[in-house]
Amino acid sequence: MATAEKLNWDPEFTPWHTPMEMLDLGIMQDAYYFPATKGLPSKYTNHPKALKRGDEKDPKQNRFGVASRQSWDEWKRKGWLHPEDPAGWIEWYFKYYEGRRLPKEDQRQIKRWKSFIARHQAQIVHSGQLKDLDARKKQRQALLHWAWDSTKEFTAENRKKALDRILKTAAKPKPALAEESLKGSMLW
Repeated sequence: MATAEKLNWDPEFTPWHTPMEMLDLGIMQDAYYFPATKGLPSKYTNHPKALKRGDEKDPKQNRFGVASRQSWDEWKRKGWLHPEDPAGWIEWYFKYYEGRRLPKEDQRQIKRWKSFIARHQAQIVHSGQLKDLDARKKQRQALLHWAWDSTKEFTAENRKKALDRILKTAAKPKPALAEESLKGSMLW
C-alpha cells in the first residue's frame, strides 16, 4: 500500500471521496468547472455527469438535489480563484489527487479544506441528524463537493480511515508537472 510519504501526500489532508466518486455521486450542477478542463484528465471532463459549456445547470443532478454553492463570478470577486486552478478548490483537488504538487498552494488549499469540513460537519453532528440524509441537504452537498462523506464525523479515527482509503488510489507525485505549473504553464 502507498504511504502518504511515498505519495508526498499531506497527512492532514484526508478527503473521504476520490474525484471520480464525487462525480459519480453528483457534484456538477453547473459548468463553472469547465474553464479549466485544459488541465484535467479526460476521465473527469468527459464523465457522463460533468456538464459541458452551454449545458443548462441542473441542481437535481447533484447527489442531494440542491444547489449548494455561490457562483463562479462570486468566487472571482472574493479572490478565491488562483491562476494555477481557475476553477477553484475542486480543480486543485483533482490535480493534487492525480499527483501534482505545488507546496505553497497545497498548504493554502488543505487549510481551507480542513476548516470547511470541520465547521460544516460539526453543525450536522450537533444538529443530531448525522445519518438523516434528508436533513441539511445544502450542507451535505457542499461537504460532498469538498470530498467529505457527511455521514461521517470529522474525528481522528474517521480521518485516518479516509487517508488510508484515499492513498490506495491516489497517483504518485509528478514533480516535473509541479515545476511547469509554477512557471504558469498548464500541462494538465
